[in-house]
Amino acid sequence: MFTFDVVSGTVARSVISESRHDIFQVVKEAYLTHDSGQSVNPNSYFLRFPEKPSARIIALPAYLGGDQDVAGIKWIASYPDNVARNIPRASAVLLLNDYATGYPVACLEASQISAARTAASCVLGAATLHGTTRASRIAVVGAGVIARNILEFFAAEQWQIGEFTVHDRVSGYADALASYSHETLGIPTTRMDSLESAVRGADLVVLATTAAAPYITGNDVFSAGQTVLNISLRDIAPEIILASHNVVDDIDHCLTAQTSPHLAEQACGHRDFITGTLAQAMLGKLQFAPDKPRIFSPFGLGILDLAVGSFVYRRAVESGHTTPIGDFFAETERWQ
Repeated sequence: MFTFDVVSGTVARSVISESRHDIFQVVKEAYLTHDSGQSVNPNSYFLRFPEKPSARIIALPAYLGGDQDVAGIKWIASYPDNVARNIPRASAVLLLNDYATGYPVACLEASQISAARTAASCVLGAATLHGTTRASRIAVVGAGVIARNILEFFAAEQWQIGEFTVHDRVSGYADALASYSHETLGIPTTRMDSLESAVRGADLVVLATTAAAPYITGNDVFSAGQTVLNISLRDIAPEIILASHNVVDDIDHCLTAQTSPHLAEQACGHRDFITGTLAQAMLGKLQFAPDKPRIFSPFGLGILDLAVGSFVYRRAVESGHTTPIGDFFAETERWQ
């Protein structure tokens, strides 16, 4: 009962690389469990710094019921300036708590877990809104760690893809992702020097940048019927959101923290532009007209970290790749 395990990022990465399809299913079930009311997902808490306006550390507490019955919290730092030093933008830990006693049972390095749950959510949104796992072309805007994970999950779910087009403000990043996609995943990939050329004619568009404010403006950027995966949340101007079908992971969570849907709400004063949630779309409860783009904006729910983190932890325990801390708890009885 009073064991406490540590799972390193190396172990988490190994489990994820071998289990992407399983993780995709875990994320799908977590969304449906959340939709059925068997979860508690409070608002995320943002710790910001006056002298570092672009940096933040976010706390995501949650409880996931159903078959999981686990509580916990992810503590994730986002420091965009790290990228200039060739350090990943995000770093994180995940604590898992036993639901029966509240005692923490494990601490996992969670940047890998966070990236995997984000990527799985993206590809699930793509399949649900696009309606098929075939695409002539998928445009990827932003060529960082999250984009790489998303491409890996597309490949793991055996999408039939004609080609990827990749655009990043830093051409070297785009070249690196294009080479990885072509050489490792076996999918033809081309770097595009402009966002417009990357997006034009694509069946799906993946936005995976570190943008802090909208830079995509004008209603002619995305085309009718195009599926846009708004993973970075703040790239799209409100007028585009208001002219599109909008699917989110959770309405209250997504319409906060100056996301593109939040800015749209502030601009129009209501939420009528929200078509519904991803779970509702998976359950066939949403209708999409063919004359508008379809935008999926996932805020990133703590329940997904719990779902994927619990999966990784179980696999690590089964394979004997945890580091147990036997004396982590100093007292295990109220009275000795």
